[in-house]
Amino acid sequence: MSETIFSKIINREIPADIVFENDRVLAFRDINPQAPVHVLVIPKKAIPTVNDIAPEDRELVGELFTVAAQIAAEEGIAESGYRTVFNCNGDGGQEVYHLHLHLLGGRAMQWPPG
Repeated sequence: MSETIFSKIINREIPADIVFENDRVLAFRDINPQAPVHVLVIPKKAIPTVNDIAPEDRELVGELFTVAAQIAAEEGIAESGYRTVFNCNGDGGQEVYHLHLHLLGGRAMQWPPG
């Protein structure tokens, strides 16, 4: 897989506003936020898209959601509500080909999303 902006953030080659990190997951504020709280939760393992998630990645992908819930609580949006989103490939709106979960909150979300 080619190097992405997210791999550069993981490797500390470029700065990010990191809100969570452990040995498998990194979370940081989106530089183009679409809500008052907009955090990207990523695996440190390079997985390009949702289509590339392998059976052995189940626990890792589940951890992305538990980290997102923890951050939502820390950001004060857990009770009022928030959205989690994975975009997949071009028509799905994916711009960086490294799996990432968007955590969005701090305002009422609209449906259907754009």
